[in-house]
Amino acid sequence: MYTPILATLGYILSHDGSQVLMIHRNKRPDDIHYGKYNGLGGRLEPNEHVTGGMKREIFEEAGIHVEALNLRGTISWPGFGKHAENWFGFIYLIDKWSGEPHEGNHEGTLEWVPVSAILDLPLWDSDRLFLPMVFDGDTRPFHGFMPYKDGHMVSWSFERL
Repeated sequence: MYTPILATLGYILSHDGSQVLMIHRNKRPDDIHYGKYNGLGGRLEPNEHVTGGMKREIFEEAGIHVEALNLRGTISWPGFGKHAENWFGFIYLIDKWSGEPHEGNHEGTLEWVPVSAILDLPLWDSDRLFLPMVFDGDTRPFHGFMPYKDGHMVSWSFERL
């Protein structure tokens, strides 16, 4: 039986759409993501729906209020994480928000990065496979399968319907 940890992952665009707010995971050396850049997000709580969870995570991690978000896709990550858990992520692009992002949180520093330079950052190699679809403007969501073994991606497949 597949019982994954449900999670959200959001990419926040600047108001002019040219930059994306990323977290540089640089505060906890024991973090599996240490040194990498990532979107913002995390686990869903038992009492919330997926968009509510995404909004909560963005507020907790960046201090801003999400006003509009677009589901760009989903990914099943069996075997991912420090303890090879199964994860299922809902990937969002957030293009309408209010407030002023703070400089960081307990996981790392928040940084605005040009969308055109996102693939130049130190990322999970696997992120390079789905990130272009987050920003490409195709209205069809992608649905991916990305199994991991021993901390490394084994394969990648997806559909876009």
